[in-house]
Order: sequence, then C-alpha cells, then structure tokens
Amino acid sequence: MEKIKQLRNKTGAGIADCKKALDEADGDIEKAVELLRKKGIAKAAKRGDREASEGIIKVDVNADNNEGYILEINSETDFVARNEKFQNLADKILEIVKTEKPSDLEELMGADMESGSVKENLETLSGTIGEKLDVKKFDILSSSGIVAAYSHMGGRIGVLAALSNGRDEALPRLRDLARDIAMHIAAANPKYISPEDVPEEEINKEKEIYAEQLKKEGKPDNIIEKILEGKINKYFEEVCLIKQEYIKDDKKKVEDVLGDVKIEKFIRYSL
Repeated sequence: MEKIKQLRNKTGAGIADCKKALDEADGDIEKAVELLRKKGIAKAAKRGDREASEGIIKVDVNADNNEGYILEINSETDFVARNEKFQNLADKILEIVKTEKPSDLEELMGADMESGSVKENLETLSGTIGEKLDVKKFDILSSSGIVAAYSHMGGRIGVLAALSNGRDEALPRLRDLARDIAMHIAAANPKYISPEDVPEEEINKEKEIYAEQLKKEGKPDNIIEKILEGKINKYFEEVCLIKQEYIKDDKKKVEDVLGDVKIEKFIRYSL
C-alpha cells in the first residue's frame, strides 16, 4: 500500500492502475512510473524534489555578491521549523558555512560554535524541543560574475544562481537579473540549464515513452519520427532553464532576456 501511495503521488494514476503497474514492474516504482506513462495513464512523472521531512532552507551571499551559500536543516514538524531557537541556530550554522567554508558535512558538523560543536548544539536543541534535528546538506556557489540568492515560501525553497556577462564589473543590471533568474528557478524548478546538459540516456528514454504513446494512438512510424522532434523540444521547454517561459513575461523564454549574460550554474533546494 505504501508503494501504491508513492506511485499515485508521482503519477496521479488510480489505485488499480498503480497496483497493476507495480505488479508488472516487480515492485520497482521508477519502472512502474515508466509503464504508466507508456500506457498514457500518467502524462509525466512529477519532477519535484519535495522531501517528507520539514525544516528550513537558508540562503545568503557575500558582500561582493560573487559567492553564495545555501543550507538545509530538517526537523520533524513545521511547528518546530518555525521555532525561534531553531531559526536562530540555522542562521548561526549558515554563518559558519559562510565564514569557514567547510569541505563537507562532516567538517561542518564538527565546526566549533560558542558552546560545543554544530553537532552538539543540534543535539542539545533536539533534547530541549523533543524532535530529531539534522543538517541535511549545504553548498557554496562561486562565480566570476554575480551570485544571487532567493528564498521562497518562508524558506521551503531556496535558490542560488550564478550569472556572468564576460566583463569584470558587477553591473546593477546583472545583479537584478540574477535575482530574477533565481526567482524563476524557485518557481519553475528546471533540472538543467540548456538542452546540451540533458543526458542522451534521458532523451532516449523520453523518446521511447512518447513513441509508445503514439503507437497506441495508431500513428504510423514515419509520422511518429516527425512528432518526436516536437515532443522532445517541448520536453526541453519543461526541464531546461533557458528554454522555459520566463515567469515575468510569458511571451519570452529565459534565453530571450539573458542577452550577453551566461548562466554559469544554479542550485535549488526544496522541502
């Protein structure tokens, strides 16, 4: 039943269809998703990166706006995530990420705070609050241009976006654009920057799924080939940042508003 529930959440398909797909896939959820898509029962697997846990995502940038920091700390309930002590501890841990730049999670957990290590402070607050608390992950993003940070839904989504324009000066337009792009990433949840970044294996898998759907609709092979090109381009518009409709002007793609600006990298966390 738990797997059926997970499959329904991923595909929106009915209980009976989910059960049948899981039986055919020997309990493999990803294979079951693929089977449902091929049958046309599920249009697409949800690509969101939601987690079952609660918590907070914190973001910040340095004074020069060329380095950004993102941190996710988990709690068991949203009530605790909004607790002032939990929020304050998260801010202090983010400051350690910012100033000490630990190389990995183990180093961060062992970093010193005012009284004890990060790990010890988490355990102390956990004992006080009565919930398990944990630092899940963090990242540091550097750029030759500008890094913008954006927090959405009260810290349930956090984004860092690095943009450059090939010049040394940090232009106000670049700062504003970087923030707008970070906001777009928070809302649109792209997986890649451009179509060139999509693995060939993923493209082939999508083609296979679309082809199966089209065959079931009775389309001949020569027509299927032509339709597939359009389907894949549509897929790129869903998963590739520069091909997405720009959230501030849906008559434009993200690539249309970039001009000579390049998106170097982005990081998106979501609870």
